[in-house]
Amino acid sequence: MEKADTPLQEVHAKIARACKASRREPQDIALIAVSKTHPAESILPLLKLGHRVFGENRVQEAQGKWPALRDAYPDVELHLIGQLQSNKADEAVALFDCIHALDRPGLVTALAKAMDKAQRRVPCFIQVNIGSEEQKGGCAIADLPDLIAQVRAVEIPIAGLMCIPPADIEPAPFFALLAKLAADNGLTGLSMGMSGDYETAVMLGATHVRVGTALFGARPALK
Repeated sequence: MEKADTPLQEVHAKIARACKASRREPQDIALIAVSKTHPAESILPLLKLGHRVFGENRVQEAQGKWPALRDAYPDVELHLIGQLQSNKADEAVALFDCIHALDRPGLVTALAKAMDKAQRRVPCFIQVNIGSEEQKGGCAIADLPDLIAQVRAVEIPIAGLMCIPPADIEPAPFFALLAKLAADNGLTGLSMGMSGDYETAVMLGATHVRVGTALFGARPALK
């Protein structure tokens, strides 16, 4: 493969290659550029290249960066990909176009209330704790049908399922399991795959991949 000119082109080329191998179409994959911890000046080059879908981990950080960027690029689509505290539901609903970490009944209640207040329905991925890791967020697999039913009952649009596989383990079985869980529950969206494994995720059905380091380089050191 000829060397791509920019990291964005390289990621798109790898997605296209994974799509070809799995008989999928590249336009069916949403590339979320994860801009968490990166300043506005690092985001501008991707915006100037025409990329419009970005992901942030924290409500407060996004509030500091994106209003000004959106004034210049109003067609940006902003995804919240990190854990969300229930007391930040109002701010999240106001700022984000999609939420990827809906994982517990209390958050369903808070988001439904915030969406009713804002008269805005924001699609949400339900995060599944796919590796049953105690330290990670996400709904337990056994609790997933009940959580889906609760989300549907309050008319929050379900974008699909999301997962973060255990680190340092082959991710393919976890991606395949998430795809099966989605199919079993009548869902088609799959938010899975990051910089180290997005090609595998695409081959196993990802509709949204969350790529940061491969686009922006290493995250700045926390001060």
